[in-house]
Amino acid sequence: MSYEVDGQEIATDEEGYITNLSDWTPELAEVIAKAEEVEMTDEHWAVVNFLRDYYEEYQIAPAVRVLIKAIKKSMGPEVGNNKYMYELFPYGPAKQACKIAGLPKPTGCV
Repeated sequence: MSYEVDGQEIATDEEGYITNLSDWTPELAEVIAKAEEVEMTDEHWAVVNFLRDYYEEYQIAPAVRVLIKAIKKSMGPEVGNNKYMYELFPYGPAKQACKIAGLPKPTGCV
């Protein structure tokens, strides 16, 4: 599987996560989001950018419980809760958001 951005082929694993993290661009995020049937809004971008910063700091993609707890601490309870996060990323906030953010599959996700 792969994505195409500006005529460039971006390789992924069998689940659609990019294999080279340095290939990520905001344009690629839009392509992945479209494939995931997610319409990117400012709220989606806030989570994607949070995840990218989190990964840069800790070198790990957080599982959903850790992600929601960290977002709650950073952005407040109106954003850091299961209901809101699943509204943004219906196929799983950690898995789907990490895929769009160009990060590896979170640890503990099946």
